[in-house]
Amino acid sequence: MNIRQLLPPLLLLLITTPVVGEMMQTPSPEGASVYIISPADGDTVPSTFTVHFGLKGMGVAPAGIDKENTGHHHLLVDGKAMPMMDQPLGTDIKHFGGGQTQTELTLSPGQHTLQLILGDKAHVPHDPPVASEVITINVQ
Repeated sequence: MNIRQLLPPLLLLLITTPVVGEMMQTPSPEGASVYIISPADGDTVPSTFTVHFGLKGMGVAPAGIDKENTGHHHLLVDGKAMPMMDQPLGTDIKHFGGGQTQTELTLSPGQHTLQLILGDKAHVPHDPPVASEVITINVQ
């Protein structure tokens, strides 16, 4: 790849980086909540299992869709800390930008934690954040 091919993507990165650092958070409606329908906190599951996502007080819309009071799911698996709430959610979180409301996971045997965080059209958590309680599951 020569410099002429690299220049447009590098220029785009330089132009958009300051904007990302100053992203506005989308407001969430009062009482909105996201939760894990299943598995339940404390459940024992096989190594491959389905996680069902729930959402109350908002709608689900794919990433990139700018519609009031909507967002899409992000799943934090074995998260040690909450991500930055004023930045797009990173690669350490599973993104469901297509508007999916469930996923199949395969995890190693042992104890794991799961948490959902709703992101807006640009993967940024809402203000205030719409995040589920952390659940703990045991994988056989």
